[in-house]
Amino acid sequence: MVNEKEYRDLFKELVKSYYEDVFEETIEEIISRKDIEKERLSKIISALCGVEISFSENFSKDLKNAIENYKKNNRVVINTHSCIKNCINIDGKTICQNACPFDAIIIGENRQEVQLNMDTCVGCGLCIDQCDNKNFIDKIEFIPLIDTLKKNKKVIAAVGPAIVGQFGEDISMGQIRAGLKLLGFADMVEVAFFADMLTIKEAVEFNRLVVEEKDFMLSSCCCPIWIGMIKNKFNKLIKYTSPSISPMIAAGKVIKAIDSECKVVFIGPCVAKKSEAKLEDLKGAIDYVLTFNELEDIFDVFDIELKSLPEELSSQYSSKGGRIYGRIGGVSTSVKYALIHMFPNKANMFSSEQASGIKECKKMLENAIEGRLESKFLEGMGCDGGCVGGPKAIIPKEKGREMIDRFGDESKVHISPKNKIMSEFLQEIGIDSLEDFNDKEKINIFERKF
Repeated sequence: MVNEKEYRDLFKELVKSYYEDVFEETIEEIISRKDIEKERLSKIISALCGVEISFSENFSKDLKNAIENYKKNNRVVINTHSCIKNCINIDGKTICQNACPFDAIIIGENRQEVQLNMDTCVGCGLCIDQCDNKNFIDKIEFIPLIDTLKKNKKVIAAVGPAIVGQFGEDISMGQIRAGLKLLGFADMVEVAFFADMLTIKEAVEFNRLVVEEKDFMLSSCCCPIWIGMIKNKFNKLIKYTSPSISPMIAAGKVIKAIDSECKVVFIGPCVAKKSEAKLEDLKGAIDYVLTFNELEDIFDVFDIELKSLPEELSSQYSSKGGRIYGRIGGVSTSVKYALIHMFPNKANMFSSEQASGIKECKKMLENAIEGRLESKFLEGMGCDGGCVGGPKAIIPKEKGREMIDRFGDESKVHISPKNKIMSEFLQEIGIDSLEDFNDKEKINIFERKF
């Protein structure tokens, strides 16, 4: 088992068997197949089930028990096999070591062993794509989620802005909502709706942090890889970084503040979001994270054809500003227009610079430390092109950007501060006006400490 198609086919087989209540029998049959490495396969199977169980004579029962008593831990990316001796060496490091921006991969002597340093790993998943030997895999949380969906608990799907167009150019958000409801979700909300809230928060932070010509601000409200780089590699810049949570975390926090019985599942193109949801200061907001290609496989297992479904409309409505968060430059554009509306006297100080991909982000942060930047607002995305270039996106990033821009243009609301439906939601959590975003106590729900 050395390629993504085999992983995905196995995942679909596991999902089907679990739902049909023949899971243990299926596991026994898979493990008994000839010419397999049982230790490695057991790691792969357990990761595809969202847990970590070592091979034993009771593997199928242990695995079923771990799923039924699912407990989250911070480990998202796991290595399934010892490192290969003949792995390509560049500048004294293996391919996966060179891919990791956090120096979290430790290779043992003679390349017989590989370990992940969980103190520095942010679960970005870059090693998964770069390893030709497919020794890394990220956990998939859908099988533990099946039990929650079966119990008829109120589960809300919060979908990232980059979802538009992922399942077909002519597939509407209403059809995706309908498909998710067939899976057992109570409803679907756009994370872009909560990005509108964070846009206002970031505009307020810019007004606070940028006072003199020498001042600048790093946006914090989107990418966990970007934040991981600031925290782990460029810690001197923390004081210039906005203390805002991401739209994903905001979605979970606001939904649960309004209805504490809800479970919230984020769906996006990113492996790093799985780790972000488990961070000590953020955990509890998001219960599970799925990716676009995982959802594609799940729809396939349950024979859900989105194009044949009627639209399920929503009462939530995001602005263009919130919807374009899924591509590089979206945050900068949204915050700029919010500033013009909220702080017109400060708007003339706004200038922005964006970086997408690890190399660009690293270069921009280095320039910031060395004082070589003139821009006042720095936006970084760990994936090339932003979320549309995420490792678990289905369509090319260029097409993803096109679809996001088109979806943004379709919104009847241009800028976040003028989203009246969003204002109604904010009132339910005690934020009655834009001015309340200056009240630290009232907007505590949108803040984190670095």
